[in-house]
Amino acid sequence: MYVKGVGPARAEVLETKGLRTVGDLLAYAPFRYEDRSNVKAISTLAPGEMATVLARIHTATTLRMGRFAKRPGGMFEAVLVDDSGGRLVAKWFNGSFLSNILVPGMTLAVYGRIDTEGPLNRLVMLHPEFEILREDEDENDAGLHTGRIVPIYEAIGKISTKVLRQLTSRALETTEIPPDPLPEHIRAQLGLCGLREALREIHFPAAGSDMRAWNASRSPAHFRLIFEEFFWLECGLAFKRAQARKAEGIRFELNDQIREKLKMMLPFKPTGAQKRVLKEIAGDMVEAQPMNRLLQGDVGSGKTLVAAEAAVIAIENGYQCVLLAPTEILAAQHHHAFKKLFAKVGYTVILLTGSQGAKEKATLKRMIAAGGAKMIIGTHAVLTENVEFDKLGLAIVDEQHRFGVMQRLKLFEKGVHPDVLVMTATPIPRTLALTIYGDLDTSVIDEMPPGRMPIVTMHVNEGQVGKAWKLVREQLQEGRQAYVVYPVIEEAETVSMKAAQKMHEHLSQVEFPDFRVGLLHGKLRTEEKERVMDEFQRGEVDILVSTTVIEVGVDVPNATVMVIEHAERFGLAQLHQLRGRVGRGAAQSYCVLVAGSLGETAQERVKTMVESNDGFQIAETDLRLRGPGEFFGTKQSGLPALRIANIIRDREILEMARGEAQSFIASPPSEEERKRALEYIRDNWQRRYGLVQVG
Repeated sequence: MYVKGVGPARAEVLETKGLRTVGDLLAYAPFRYEDRSNVKAISTLAPGEMATVLARIHTATTLRMGRFAKRPGGMFEAVLVDDSGGRLVAKWFNGSFLSNILVPGMTLAVYGRIDTEGPLNRLVMLHPEFEILREDEDENDAGLHTGRIVPIYEAIGKISTKVLRQLTSRALETTEIPPDPLPEHIRAQLGLCGLREALREIHFPAAGSDMRAWNASRSPAHFRLIFEEFFWLECGLAFKRAQARKAEGIRFELNDQIREKLKMMLPFKPTGAQKRVLKEIAGDMVEAQPMNRLLQGDVGSGKTLVAAEAAVIAIENGYQCVLLAPTEILAAQHHHAFKKLFAKVGYTVILLTGSQGAKEKATLKRMIAAGGAKMIIGTHAVLTENVEFDKLGLAIVDEQHRFGVMQRLKLFEKGVHPDVLVMTATPIPRTLALTIYGDLDTSVIDEMPPGRMPIVTMHVNEGQVGKAWKLVREQLQEGRQAYVVYPVIEEAETVSMKAAQKMHEHLSQVEFPDFRVGLLHGKLRTEEKERVMDEFQRGEVDILVSTTVIEVGVDVPNATVMVIEHAERFGLAQLHQLRGRVGRGAAQSYCVLVAGSLGETAQERVKTMVESNDGFQIAETDLRLRGPGEFFGTKQSGLPALRIANIIRDREILEMARGEAQSFIASPPSEEERKRALEYIRDNWQRRYGLVQVG
């Protein structure tokens, strides 16, 4: 449908924000609201009040004098006048750019707090919100920008909040809103307003509306639209889950012979949590439907051992198992660990990565296709079309949040409905896990192996780095090993590599000339990385200087110190992952965060690390600090791109919507209602959420 004011150029700009249809535009909610109903003449203004003023620019000046002389932006000052005879000075610090925008003779609507200054107590407004009012303004748009509660939108390119207000108003006036998609009995039961009313109110609240509720996204209109978004998302997940349960999978057998093999493989007695989780996984594997399970466990909790036990069940039933890892170094670590675990049971374990030579890859692919390799560890290389399995029974995905949902699907399609076990060491708060992995059953290893002590974490500033080296020396003298880690700076691995190389020289020549110092970074060839890691694991290297390539998967029980340089540049989850490289043996371990000047957020991250070893508590804080969009670090994660709802802010509404959706899918009022819901999800949500692929 055509909306006046949206030509090809504007349509292209709107599409950058995912706004392709009128429905998309109406779902683009304001991020805050201003009460501009208090429109006042300048002569009636009183200090301390918030007011909207319509006035002309009399004079406009950029000041670069006195205390503002050294400020690069200067201060922009506009004197405003109106027919009441009053004068109001509007000021913007660092606002010299406004001299090209606001010029004498223009009519403005300004909104802000009224103050006074100077011996004459002249009226001023500091940093007011403003909009330019034009004489050629469409008369149908009159009254949209002042004299009411006004929606403020996030600008899209050159399309300002004012233009978005105009376009939204026109869309509401000219668009025929479709029938309300929410089931009527749910609307009535929860007292939710209708769709048209909700869309009108969320954009243009009625006079006298509670501003606090609107700005907290808790108005009746917000509640209804947030609930609706979560409801359809949860219905889609429930449909998908129900569909997966209907698929014909592999019914694995679990007999005494397999139990003996499991006992033979185990290097130590599993924890109670590991036993419980294996029982849940084995319970899925003996069923006729494909397993789709998420295995969560904090760093060092023993997920790899549980995954290996699941692999034994598949292999002993005559099937192959594949483990997909996000990086070559993690794949190499898993290859090392599985070879060690499976040495006693005689399984062939192979590693397939992108950096291997063509001849080597061709040989490995033939082994996989012929069934000669029972356990295949690989990176994205195993997803390529020319990798064929003889009989794939179990697919394990490690660090799932680094892969896309579609990549998981590709792996699933490598066999005839193989069981899928998804693992993550990034603890995910329950609400988020149920939304992102709502199509998966969840198991949690919430117990650490016996004999492990909590890691002592301390913070030192750059000037106190000598304390870190003193602790490292003490641990080395006791026969222990240490990591020193550098961040990837602005995604530039080369810069990070050079910093690590420089520190490698400093530590080996100045600080620790009497110890062996190794170097590991992303630019090394795969065989070099493996050689350095093998030397560190065998104790032939005392200190490993590294970039963040060692974030996950590295297991050296003798390493007891982790020094993280420039800790302020890391996210909380990454700091926690890095810290998890130590504390893997019985000895007391330490993590030293070396940080420069800390901003407020970095300070809270460091404080959280010093005070807590609990991965789930750390994940909650990380989620709060960064928001769900950045929490997973990738748009491929399967995190739904919600329009109005916010997983953190709206958790209670999410829980309510999940309950209603599950009840509706389990027992819809009628078969017709169920079909209508399925059609609505297909027609309206497939484009937005690849996550919700149903029917």
